[in-house]
Amino acid sequence: MQDNELLALLRQKDPAGLEALLLHYGPFLRYIISPILPDPRDQEECLSDISMRVWEKCGSFLEGRGTLKSWLAAVARNAALNRARTHRPAEELSPDLPAPGEAPEEKVLKQERLDALARAMSSLTPGEKALIYRKYYFMQPIAQIARELGMTQRAVEGRLYRLKQRLRKALGGDGIDGP
Repeated sequence: MQDNELLALLRQKDPAGLEALLLHYGPFLRYIISPILPDPRDQEECLSDISMRVWEKCGSFLEGRGTLKSWLAAVARNAALNRARTHRPAEELSPDLPAPGEAPEEKVLKQERLDALARAMSSLTPGEKALIYRKYYFMQPIAQIARELGMTQRAVEGRLYRLKQRLRKALGGDGIDGP
């Protein structure tokens, strides 16, 4: 089934669209969420959450802005991160903590950092960007990246280290403090 046919079924709220989605994209969605949610039960619940989000939000997908696969990857990643966040043990709040939410200055600084990071990332090759995204956006383990790229783990670690150094330099030395 083509993506446009799948979207048409989902937008018509036809249950066959959900079945087709899980049949065609289920393995891909599991691939995205498994590094973030190692527990198979959480993965199943997250896959169910993703299905519902796609069902409800498929009208917001704009074909001209990207592919269905990239939109599904973003939906899956965000759903997995949300589930991982909600399953952390609750921390007791101190009365000395500031009010939640960002101050206007923090929002401006955050946007400036994001703009600088986007400029720095634009200097990378597509393969280098893919490596950064796999490790820090999709949170894939080094072993998985190495296996799928046919590299040793040390080679992947070395490339990531050099890429982070280049990005730090491009950002003025203090831009990326990733895992």
